[in-house]
Amino acid sequence: MSMDTGLLLMRVAVGLVVAAHGAQKLFGWFGGYGLRPTGNFMGMMGLRPGVLWSFVAGLSEFGGGLALALGFLSPLGSIGVIAAMATATLLVHWPRFWVSDNGIEFTLVNALVALGLAIAGPGVYSVDAALGIALPHPATLIVGLTAALIGVGIASSMSAAARRQQAAQPDSQPVRQAA
Repeated sequence: MSMDTGLLLMRVAVGLVVAAHGAQKLFGWFGGYGLRPTGNFMGMMGLRPGVLWSFVAGLSEFGGGLALALGFLSPLGSIGVIAAMATATLLVHWPRFWVSDNGIEFTLVNALVALGLAIAGPGVYSVDAALGIALPHPATLIVGLTAALIGVGIASSMSAAARRQQAAQPDSQPVRQAA
């Protein structure tokens, strides 16, 4: 019972924080800029069209965060969170570590918690448990590791594409800000 309570606390805390970051991008809620201004920032980083990538990032954070918080369709929420956090880590926060220096600390912790939840499963206090949706235990480890690889792969490919586009336009230097 205490394990399930711990899983619930981690899912809700990380899931809702990540979902709130997605809501900032998609809807401009919680002091966010909304889709178009966030898209302009992403375009400056070389992700074009910027509004499309802003929508993808916002949906990954908002949808993945909500699914993670609810424990719904696990581990899909974890995959969304890992992909969004890995992308933010590589494109915005790398190579600094501390969040006070706009580093990877925050995105790294969110991604690792999402990975841990993908491996552990959502627990009994989840929508999946209420609906009887579950992966067999050995498959959970495989799915969790696959989720991490997918997230890192998506982030790496987006990072490489952005860096190629930036190299093609050397006169435009992106302004780095928190994601």
